[in-house]
Amino acid sequence: MSPQPTVLVLGGVGFIGRNFVAYLVENNLASEIRVIDKVLPQTAYLNKRYQAAFEKVEFMQGNLSSTASVEKCFARADGSSFDYVVNFAAETKFSQPKEIYEDRIYRLSLNCAQEAVKRNVKVFVQVSTGDIYEGSGSASKEESKTKPWNMMAEYKLKVDNELQSMAGLNLIILRPAVVYGVGAMGGLTPRLICGRVYQHLKKKMEFLWTKDLRINTVHVSDVTRAVWHAANWYVSNDKQGSSVIFNLADENDTDQEAVNTHIRAIFGIETGFQGTLVSQFAKLNMKEATEDINEEHLAPWSEILKEHSIKTSPLTPYLDQELLCNNAVSLDGTKICKTTGFTYEKPKVTEESLREIIADFQELGIWPRD
Repeated sequence: MSPQPTVLVLGGVGFIGRNFVAYLVENNLASEIRVIDKVLPQTAYLNKRYQAAFEKVEFMQGNLSSTASVEKCFARADGSSFDYVVNFAAETKFSQPKEIYEDRIYRLSLNCAQEAVKRNVKVFVQVSTGDIYEGSGSASKEESKTKPWNMMAEYKLKVDNELQSMAGLNLIILRPAVVYGVGAMGGLTPRLICGRVYQHLKKKMEFLWTKDLRINTVHVSDVTRAVWHAANWYVSNDKQGSSVIFNLADENDTDQEAVNTHIRAIFGIETGFQGTLVSQFAKLNMKEATEDINEEHLAPWSEILKEHSIKTSPLTPYLDQELLCNNAVSLDGTKICKTTGFTYEKPKVTEESLREIIADFQELGIWPRD
Protein backbone atom coordinates (compact mmCIF):
# COMPACT_ATOMS: atom_id res chain seq x y z
CA MET A 1 0.00 0.00 0.00
CA SER A 2 1.45 3.36 -1.03
CA PRO A 3 2.02 5.97 1.71
CA GLN A 4 -0.59 8.67 2.18
CA PRO A 5 0.17 11.93 0.41
CA THR A 6 1.30 15.11 2.13
CA VAL A 7 -1.04 18.04 1.43
CA LEU A 8 -0.60 21.82 1.39
CA VAL A 9 -3.93 23.68 1.54
CA LEU A 10 -3.75 27.32 0.43
CA GLY A 11 -6.60 29.53 1.62
CA GLY A 12 -7.70 26.75 3.93
CA VAL A 13 -9.59 28.92 6.42
CA GLY A 14 -12.16 30.09 3.85
CA PHE A 15 -15.52 28.44 3.23
CA ILE A 16 -14.48 25.64 0.85
CA GLY A 17 -11.01 25.34 2.38
CA ARG A 18 -12.25 24.64 5.90
CA ASN A 19 -14.62 21.98 4.59
CA PHE A 20 -11.75 20.37 2.68
CA VAL A 21 -9.49 20.37 5.74
CA ALA A 22 -12.25 18.75 7.84
CA TYR A 23 -12.80 16.13 5.11
CA LEU A 24 -9.10 15.20 5.04
CA VAL A 25 -8.80 15.02 8.83
CA GLU A 26 -12.03 13.11 9.49
CA ASN A 27 -11.24 10.50 6.85
CA ASN A 28 -7.55 10.25 7.75
CA LEU A 29 -6.54 10.79 4.12
CA ALA A 30 -3.18 12.56 4.40
CA SER A 31 0.04 11.84 6.29
CA GLU A 32 0.64 15.56 6.79
CA ILE A 33 -1.58 18.61 6.30
CA ARG A 34 -0.37 22.20 6.34
CA VAL A 35 -2.94 24.98 6.02
CA ILE A 36 -2.02 28.49 4.87
CA ASP A 37 -4.23 31.57 5.16
CA LYS A 38 -3.86 35.26 5.87
CA VAL A 39 -6.86 34.94 8.23
CA LEU A 40 -6.31 33.33 11.62
CA PRO A 41 -8.69 30.40 12.36
CA GLN A 42 -9.55 31.96 15.74
CA THR A 43 -11.14 34.97 14.00
CA ALA A 44 -12.94 33.10 11.22
CA TYR A 45 -16.19 31.86 12.85
CA LEU A 46 -15.18 28.21 12.72
CA ASN A 47 -17.78 25.86 14.16
CA LYS A 48 -16.85 22.98 16.49
CA ARG A 49 -16.32 20.55 13.61
CA TYR A 50 -13.83 22.84 11.87
CA GLN A 51 -12.11 23.77 15.14
CA ALA A 52 -11.53 20.09 15.88
CA ALA A 53 -10.05 19.57 12.40
CA PHE A 54 -7.74 22.57 12.68
CA GLU A 55 -6.36 21.25 15.96
CA LYS A 56 -4.95 18.30 14.01
CA VAL A 57 -3.18 20.20 11.22
CA GLU A 58 -0.28 22.62 10.99
CA PHE A 59 -1.49 26.18 10.44
CA MET A 60 0.74 28.93 9.08
CA GLN A 61 -0.33 32.50 8.49
CA GLY A 62 0.97 33.68 5.14
CA ASN A 63 0.61 36.30 2.45
CA LEU A 64 0.59 34.33 -0.79
CA SER A 65 0.94 37.48 -2.88
CA SER A 66 4.53 37.64 -1.59
CA THR A 67 7.05 35.28 -3.19
CA ALA A 68 9.14 35.18 0.00
CA SER A 69 6.07 34.16 2.02
CA VAL A 70 5.13 31.53 -0.59
CA GLU A 71 8.60 29.95 -0.40
CA LYS A 72 8.31 29.73 3.37
CA CYS A 73 4.82 28.21 3.17
CA PHE A 74 5.93 25.51 0.71
CA ALA A 75 9.16 24.64 2.56
CA ARG A 76 9.27 21.45 4.66
CA ALA A 77 11.78 20.80 7.41
CA ASP A 78 13.33 17.83 5.62
CA GLY A 79 13.65 19.72 2.32
CA SER A 80 11.11 17.53 0.50
CA SER A 81 8.03 18.78 -1.36
CA PHE A 82 4.36 18.43 -0.55
CA ASP A 83 2.69 15.87 -2.82
CA TYR A 84 -0.58 17.71 -3.38
CA VAL A 85 -1.11 21.48 -3.32
CA VAL A 86 -4.69 22.79 -3.41
CA ASN A 87 -5.26 26.49 -4.02
CA PHE A 88 -8.51 27.84 -2.59
CA ALA A 89 -6.90 31.23 -1.87
CA ALA A 90 -8.43 34.20 -3.70
CA GLU A 91 -10.21 37.48 -3.14
CA THR A 92 -13.91 36.63 -2.84
CA LYS A 93 -15.54 40.08 -2.56
CA PHE A 94 -17.26 41.50 -5.61
CA SER A 95 -16.76 45.02 -7.04
CA GLN A 96 -13.24 45.51 -5.70
CA PRO A 97 -10.67 47.67 -7.53
CA LYS A 98 -8.89 45.70 -10.25
CA GLU A 99 -5.59 46.08 -8.37
CA ILE A 100 -7.03 43.91 -5.57
CA TYR A 101 -7.85 41.09 -8.00
CA GLU A 102 -4.51 41.50 -9.76
CA ASP A 103 -2.76 41.00 -6.43
CA ARG A 104 -5.02 38.53 -4.60
CA ILE A 105 -6.07 36.31 -7.49
CA TYR A 106 -3.62 36.66 -10.38
CA ARG A 107 -0.26 37.30 -8.70
CA LEU A 108 -1.11 35.04 -5.77
CA SER A 109 -1.99 32.07 -7.98
CA LEU A 110 1.04 32.53 -10.25
CA ASN A 111 3.37 32.73 -7.24
CA CYS A 112 1.98 29.48 -5.84
CA ALA A 113 1.99 27.65 -9.18
CA GLN A 114 5.57 28.71 -9.93
CA GLU A 115 6.67 27.43 -6.52
CA ALA A 116 4.84 24.15 -7.22
CA VAL A 117 6.82 23.77 -10.46
CA LYS A 118 10.08 24.58 -8.68
CA ARG A 119 9.40 21.92 -6.06
CA ASN A 120 8.04 19.36 -8.55
CA VAL A 121 4.70 19.01 -6.76
CA LYS A 122 2.80 15.92 -8.01
CA VAL A 123 -0.46 17.81 -8.56
CA PHE A 124 -1.55 21.44 -8.20
CA VAL A 125 -5.32 21.89 -7.93
CA GLN A 126 -6.50 25.39 -8.84
CA VAL A 127 -10.06 26.18 -7.72
CA SER A 128 -11.50 28.57 -10.31
CA THR A 129 -15.13 29.52 -10.97
CA GLY A 130 -18.03 28.72 -13.28
CA ASP A 131 -18.65 32.46 -13.68
CA ILE A 132 -16.14 32.55 -16.55
CA TYR A 133 -18.53 31.09 -19.15
CA GLU A 134 -20.80 33.01 -21.50
CA GLY A 135 -23.85 31.69 -19.67
CA SER A 136 -26.37 31.77 -22.52
CA GLY A 137 -28.21 28.87 -24.09
CA SER A 138 -27.26 25.37 -23.03
CA ALA A 139 -25.16 24.42 -20.00
CA SER A 140 -21.49 25.32 -20.46
CA LYS A 141 -19.00 22.51 -20.92
CA GLU A 142 -15.29 22.84 -20.17
CA GLU A 143 -14.55 23.80 -23.79
CA SER A 144 -17.47 26.26 -24.09
CA LYS A 145 -17.01 29.92 -24.97
CA THR A 146 -15.77 32.06 -22.10
CA LYS A 147 -17.16 35.49 -21.26
CA PRO A 148 -16.59 36.34 -17.56
CA TRP A 149 -19.49 38.36 -16.18
CA ASN A 150 -17.67 39.90 -13.21
CA MET A 151 -14.17 41.21 -12.62
CA MET A 152 -13.33 38.44 -10.16
CA ALA A 153 -14.07 35.86 -12.86
CA GLU A 154 -12.00 37.84 -15.40
CA TYR A 155 -8.95 37.40 -13.21
CA LYS A 156 -9.77 33.75 -12.48
CA LEU A 157 -9.86 33.08 -16.22
CA LYS A 158 -6.61 34.99 -16.71
CA VAL A 159 -5.05 32.67 -14.11
CA ASP A 160 -6.55 29.54 -15.72
CA ASN A 161 -5.08 30.47 -19.09
CA GLU A 162 -1.66 31.33 -17.70
CA LEU A 163 -1.38 28.19 -15.61
CA GLN A 164 -2.25 25.96 -18.56
CA SER A 165 0.75 27.33 -20.45
CA MET A 166 3.15 27.06 -17.48
CA ALA A 167 5.82 24.47 -18.28
CA GLY A 168 6.23 21.70 -15.73
CA LEU A 169 3.00 22.39 -13.80
CA ASN A 170 0.94 19.28 -13.00
CA LEU A 171 -2.42 21.02 -13.15
CA ILE A 172 -6.09 20.39 -12.39
CA ILE A 173 -8.50 23.33 -12.73
CA LEU A 174 -11.90 22.97 -11.07
CA ARG A 175 -14.71 25.38 -12.01
CA PRO A 176 -17.60 25.07 -9.56
CA ALA A 177 -21.10 26.46 -10.00
CA VAL A 178 -22.63 28.28 -6.97
CA VAL A 179 -21.20 26.46 -3.95
CA TYR A 180 -23.50 26.14 -0.94
CA GLY A 181 -23.44 24.32 2.38
CA VAL A 182 -22.48 24.80 6.02
CA GLY A 183 -20.21 27.81 6.44
CA ALA A 184 -21.22 29.59 3.21
CA MET A 185 -21.56 33.34 3.69
CA GLY A 186 -21.92 34.02 -0.04
CA GLY A 187 -23.69 32.06 -2.77
CA LEU A 188 -27.25 31.24 -1.70
CA THR A 189 -26.85 32.57 1.85
CA PRO A 190 -27.69 36.24 1.11
CA ARG A 191 -30.98 34.97 -0.36
CA LEU A 192 -31.67 33.13 2.90
CA ILE A 193 -30.93 36.29 4.87
CA CYS A 194 -33.31 38.23 2.62
CA GLY A 195 -35.94 35.56 3.32
CA ARG A 196 -35.50 36.16 7.06
CA VAL A 197 -35.79 39.92 6.48
CA TYR A 198 -39.07 39.55 4.57
CA GLN A 199 -40.40 37.23 7.26
CA HIS A 200 -39.66 40.03 9.76
CA LEU A 201 -41.30 42.63 7.49
CA LYS A 202 -44.25 40.32 6.77
CA LYS A 203 -43.86 41.18 3.09
CA LYS A 204 -43.57 39.28 -0.18
CA MET A 205 -40.00 38.76 -1.38
CA GLU A 206 -39.46 39.46 -5.08
CA PHE A 207 -36.15 38.99 -6.89
CA LEU A 208 -35.16 40.61 -10.16
CA TRP A 209 -35.54 38.78 -13.49
CA THR A 210 -37.51 35.57 -13.90
CA LYS A 211 -38.01 32.28 -12.11
CA ASP A 212 -36.02 30.32 -14.69
CA LEU A 213 -32.78 32.32 -14.38
CA ARG A 214 -30.16 29.59 -13.88
CA ILE A 215 -28.11 29.60 -10.68
CA ASN A 216 -26.65 26.10 -10.95
CA THR A 217 -25.32 24.73 -7.69
CA VAL A 218 -22.91 22.24 -6.14
CA HIS A 219 -22.76 21.27 -2.46
CA VAL A 220 -19.51 22.04 -0.68
CA SER A 221 -19.13 18.40 0.40
CA ASP A 222 -19.14 17.37 -3.26
CA VAL A 223 -16.57 20.06 -4.07
CA THR A 224 -14.22 18.81 -1.33
CA ARG A 225 -14.65 15.20 -2.45
CA ALA A 226 -14.07 16.23 -6.08
CA VAL A 227 -10.81 17.98 -5.21
CA TRP A 228 -9.45 14.86 -3.51
CA HIS A 229 -10.85 12.42 -6.05
CA ALA A 230 -9.45 14.38 -9.01
CA ALA A 231 -6.01 14.77 -7.39
CA ASN A 232 -5.76 11.03 -6.71
CA TRP A 233 -7.00 10.19 -10.22
CA TYR A 234 -4.44 12.56 -11.78
CA VAL A 235 -1.49 11.07 -9.87
CA SER A 236 -2.51 7.40 -10.11
CA ASN A 237 -3.19 7.68 -13.86
CA ASP A 238 0.18 9.32 -14.46
CA LYS A 239 -1.24 12.54 -15.91
CA GLN A 240 1.86 14.50 -14.86
CA GLY A 241 2.80 17.29 -17.22
CA SER A 242 -0.79 17.77 -18.44
CA SER A 243 -3.53 20.22 -17.50
CA VAL A 244 -7.09 18.98 -16.91
CA ILE A 245 -10.23 21.08 -16.43
CA PHE A 246 -13.45 19.91 -14.76
CA ASN A 247 -16.67 21.82 -14.11
CA LEU A 248 -18.46 21.02 -10.85
CA ALA A 249 -22.27 21.24 -10.84
CA ASP A 250 -25.01 18.97 -9.56
CA GLU A 251 -27.63 17.49 -11.88
CA ASN A 252 -30.45 19.67 -10.60
CA ASP A 253 -29.97 22.56 -13.07
CA THR A 254 -30.98 24.87 -10.19
CA ASP A 255 -32.82 28.08 -11.06
CA GLN A 256 -34.18 30.98 -8.99
CA GLU A 257 -37.56 29.33 -8.46
CA ALA A 258 -35.98 26.12 -7.11
CA VAL A 259 -34.27 28.18 -4.40
CA ASN A 260 -37.38 30.28 -3.73
CA THR A 261 -39.44 27.12 -3.19
CA HIS A 262 -37.24 26.31 -0.19
CA ILE A 263 -37.20 29.91 1.07
CA ARG A 264 -41.01 29.89 1.11
CA ALA A 265 -41.03 26.66 3.12
CA ILE A 266 -38.36 27.79 5.60
CA PHE A 267 -39.70 31.28 6.33
CA GLY A 268 -43.40 30.93 5.51
CA ILE A 269 -43.37 33.91 3.14
CA GLU A 270 -44.61 34.62 -0.36
CA THR A 271 -42.01 34.96 -3.10
CA GLY A 272 -42.03 36.11 -6.70
CA PHE A 273 -40.08 37.79 -9.46
CA GLN A 274 -40.02 41.29 -10.90
CA GLY A 275 -40.03 39.97 -14.46
CA THR A 276 -38.01 41.11 -17.46
CA LEU A 277 -39.58 44.55 -17.98
CA VAL A 278 -39.05 45.88 -14.45
CA SER A 279 -35.66 44.20 -14.27
CA GLN A 280 -34.51 45.76 -17.55
CA PHE A 281 -35.50 49.17 -16.21
CA ALA A 282 -33.52 48.46 -13.03
CA LYS A 283 -30.57 47.42 -15.20
CA LEU A 284 -30.54 50.87 -16.83
CA ASN A 285 -30.18 52.40 -13.37
CA MET A 286 -28.35 49.51 -11.70
CA LYS A 287 -26.33 51.58 -9.22
CA GLU A 288 -29.46 53.32 -7.94
CA ALA A 289 -31.51 50.09 -7.99
CA THR A 290 -28.81 48.27 -6.00
CA GLU A 291 -28.72 51.04 -3.39
CA ASP A 292 -32.52 50.94 -3.05
CA ILE A 293 -32.58 47.14 -2.69
CA ASN A 294 -29.85 47.11 -0.07
CA GLU A 295 -31.42 49.97 1.85
CA GLU A 296 -34.62 47.94 2.01
CA HIS A 297 -32.79 44.93 3.50
CA LEU A 298 -29.95 46.25 5.68
CA ALA A 299 -31.92 48.25 8.27
CA PRO A 300 -34.43 45.43 9.02
CA TRP A 301 -31.58 42.90 9.32
CA SER A 302 -29.89 45.18 11.87
CA GLU A 303 -33.19 45.40 13.77
CA ILE A 304 -33.52 41.61 13.81
CA LEU A 305 -29.97 41.16 15.15
CA LYS A 306 -30.58 43.81 17.82
CA GLU A 307 -33.88 42.19 18.88
CA HIS A 308 -32.01 38.90 19.38
CA SER A 309 -29.08 40.54 21.23
CA ILE A 310 -26.58 39.70 18.49
CA LYS A 311 -23.97 42.45 18.72
CA THR A 312 -21.92 41.53 15.65
CA SER A 313 -22.47 39.21 12.72
CA PRO A 314 -20.45 38.76 9.51
CA LEU A 315 -23.70 37.85 7.77
CA THR A 316 -25.37 40.46 5.61
CA PRO A 317 -28.26 40.66 3.13
CA TYR A 318 -26.14 43.10 1.09
CA LEU A 319 -26.35 42.22 -2.60
CA ASP A 320 -23.56 43.41 -4.83
CA GLN A 321 -24.42 45.23 -8.06
CA GLU A 322 -22.65 42.55 -10.12
CA LEU A 323 -24.89 39.87 -8.58
CA LEU A 324 -28.10 41.65 -9.55
CA CYS A 325 -27.46 41.53 -13.29
CA ASN A 326 -29.13 38.99 -15.56
CA ASN A 327 -26.25 36.50 -15.41
CA ALA A 328 -26.98 32.81 -15.68
CA VAL A 329 -24.69 30.27 -14.03
CA SER A 330 -25.38 27.16 -16.09
CA LEU A 331 -22.76 24.39 -16.09
CA ASP A 332 -22.48 20.82 -17.30
CA GLY A 333 -20.69 19.06 -14.45
CA THR A 334 -20.67 15.54 -15.89
CA LYS A 335 -17.18 15.37 -17.47
CA ILE A 336 -15.50 14.62 -14.10
CA CYS A 337 -17.91 11.69 -13.65
CA LYS A 338 -17.35 10.24 -17.12
CA THR A 339 -13.58 10.74 -17.01
CA THR A 340 -12.67 9.83 -13.41
CA GLY A 341 -15.66 7.90 -12.03
CA PHE A 342 -16.57 10.67 -9.56
CA THR A 343 -20.17 10.75 -8.31
CA TYR A 344 -22.08 13.64 -6.77
CA GLU A 345 -23.63 12.66 -3.44
CA LYS A 346 -25.83 15.77 -3.22
CA PRO A 347 -27.70 15.83 -6.56
CA LYS A 348 -29.87 18.84 -5.70
CA VAL A 349 -30.47 21.67 -3.25
CA THR A 350 -32.89 20.59 -0.52
CA GLU A 351 -34.75 22.47 2.18
CA GLU A 352 -32.80 20.46 4.75
CA SER A 353 -29.43 21.49 3.27
CA LEU A 354 -30.40 25.16 3.52
CA ARG A 355 -31.73 24.74 7.06
CA GLU A 356 -28.34 23.22 8.01
CA ILE A 357 -26.62 26.45 6.97
CA ILE A 358 -28.94 28.50 9.18
CA ALA A 359 -28.70 26.08 12.15
CA ASP A 360 -24.89 26.27 12.04
CA PHE A 361 -24.95 30.07 12.08
CA GLN A 362 -27.42 29.98 14.99
CA GLU A 363 -25.03 27.70 16.89
CA LEU A 364 -22.26 30.26 16.31
CA GLY A 365 -24.53 33.02 17.61
CA ILE A 366 -24.52 35.06 14.39
CA TRP A 367 -28.06 34.23 13.14
CA PRO A 368 -31.17 34.87 15.26
CA ARG A 369 -32.82 31.89 16.92
CA ASP A 370 -36.54 32.13 16.18
